[in-house]
Amino acid sequence: MLELPIVSKTPKRAKKPDWLRVKLPTGEDFKRVRRLVDEYKLNTICQSGNCPNMGECWGAGTATFMILGDVCTRSCSFCAVKTGRPPEYDADEPTRVAEAIRLMQVKHAVITSVNRDELKDRGAEIWYQTVVQTKEQSPETTIETLIPDVRANWDALDRMIEGGQEVVSHNMETVRRLYRKVRPQAKYDRSLEQIQRTKDAGKRTKSGFMVGLGETKEEVLHILQDLHDNGCDVVTIGQYLQPTKMHLAVEEYVHPDTFAFYKEEGLKMGIDFVESGPLVRSSYHAERHL
Repeated sequence: MLELPIVSKTPKRAKKPDWLRVKLPTGEDFKRVRRLVDEYKLNTICQSGNCPNMGECWGAGTATFMILGDVCTRSCSFCAVKTGRPPEYDADEPTRVAEAIRLMQVKHAVITSVNRDELKDRGAEIWYQTVVQTKEQSPETTIETLIPDVRANWDALDRMIEGGQEVVSHNMETVRRLYRKVRPQAKYDRSLEQIQRTKDAGKRTKSGFMVGLGETKEEVLHILQDLHDNGCDVVTIGQYLQPTKMHLAVEEYVHPDTFAFYKEEGLKMGIDFVESGPLVRSSYHAERHL
């Protein structure tokens, strides 16, 4: 087994290391995507989640669309998305998302959403219609759906994943021990079961989690093994970055060599594809995960 580099705990407000520097969004392709997002009144996790890769992805003409509004019923302590009681959802949203994807001419579209725990079907019908209409308007486009925790509403899960998407993702976000701190309204084993049920339905499965929240090396290896054992085909691992002072502080800036170690160990376990690096996010290079 490879030896991990020693990484000291990060003092509060420590300067970010060089490997976390990103380029500012520029270019005509970036401007074109932003114009279409604004014109069709769409939400993107790129903006709502303060994603560090927005410039790279939008500059390449791609974006991750967030459906069912921009207000989440969960209050996860790592996430920059607004929390509260969402307004009524827009029944025409699937059509607008499908039209925007067609106009952007993307080859691989990623669609995610906020949690809508107040809805009986968790928003499953909007999920289904968004995928179906996107396939109708852009039949050559492959689709990944990054779906939220359905709180064991397995009928809702079935509806969410039967629209014809090629990849279904559900993020674990962190190791078991830190769930109450990071995802207080979620359950570790329930999320694993959701991934296993998705796999049993015949879908290519994907999940992601963050490091730098105080987890140990052994805990990271444990979650990788749990994901493999529950049918997860693709795993993404990235550095947690504190979105505001109101969110959890970064405990550690994990060295790129450690990310490489986690990737190697995940592949040894039998996971098909592991995307692991400081700036990796769920939809980063998602077209590769097919």
